[in-house]
Amino acid sequence: MAAYTTIDDPTAFFQAKTYTGNGSTQSITLNGLNDMQPDWVWIKQRDETRGHNLQDSVRGATKYIDSRSTGAEATVANTLTAFDSNGFSLGSYDDVNKSSQTYVAWNWKAGTTSGITTTNSTITPAGYSFNQTVGFSIIKYPGNGTNDAKCPHGLGVAPKMIFIKDLDNTADWECYNATNGNGKVFHLNKTNAGDATSARWRNTSPDAVNWTMGSTTAVNGSGRNYVAYCFADVQGYQKIGFYTGNGSGSANSGTFVYTGFSPSFVLVKNISTAEGWLLWDNKRSSFNGEGSNLSANGTGAESTGVRVHFFSNGFQLVSSGADQNSDGQNFVYMSYAQQPFVTSGGVPATAR
Repeated sequence: MAAYTTIDDPTAFFQAKTYTGNGSTQSITLNGLNDMQPDWVWIKQRDETRGHNLQDSVRGATKYIDSRSTGAEATVANTLTAFDSNGFSLGSYDDVNKSSQTYVAWNWKAGTTSGITTTNSTITPAGYSFNQTVGFSIIKYPGNGTNDAKCPHGLGVAPKMIFIKDLDNTADWECYNATNGNGKVFHLNKTNAGDATSARWRNTSPDAVNWTMGSTTAVNGSGRNYVAYCFADVQGYQKIGFYTGNGSGSANSGTFVYTGFSPSFVLVKNISTAEGWLLWDNKRSSFNGEGSNLSANGTGAESTGVRVHFFSNGFQLVSSGADQNSDGQNFVYMSYAQQPFVTSGGVPATAR
């Protein structure tokens, strides 16, 4: 009988971390069960209106993009300055290290930087880091301006979520999600529910090696450079799926979403109507994940107005708003484990 999961320690591959800025330089140490050198770090200030900083090891330290912005990649010498063996180092840039202000950083590990499979690929990545065990990859690639272009993702299975950003130009974040399908696109920096178009994905779903793109400059302009973050389901560790809201704001009857693990991070988006992206994690709340949401497409400080509970096998929406649980509307989500529901040795987990 196969084990429920192969990942007994999710903190080896994903961790949320809170810290306080000092306005100078500092190194942030992740505190999971094992050391983790992150390949993707997403930082948001919690207590002031400020943008998001997304940096990865493929593009290199000091180069950031913003999930709520159409802006091109920027290089700032005193932002995230290094990816360390168990965390990351910061300069004095206010977006990541303003004195006495509070921050959250979401950290992902990939790590394989050679040997990507390129069967039938028509685009050669300029750089990449992937991890098939945990279903995550970072792909930097040059556009070739042709229809039906195929770019390798490295996951070994078809990704269910892809975020793409043009690094050279002002442009929206282009997002593929398996629930929305290959004939729609939505945007990490916007509230759109899903725009019908064949220009992005050519009505072709990703396969185990490549995802397919059109010639549009949004994802594949000739001579332009892009970064893609790709995600696939991994039992007991990572789940990308959807749910239908029931409109209840009660802790007893709000929509429950089964993930198969106790969550450490949840990202939610309404795909029935125009609403923003909401983020929760297990480090910014004192009990059970309740409250403390942030918006991936906004600059605002964190809010306790939209609530979610984390359980040993999933999460429950305990607010009724249109951006997370409106009755009869559909939502996509991406979630990561704090611990699996059942370990590889058959030991059940409990909620924190």
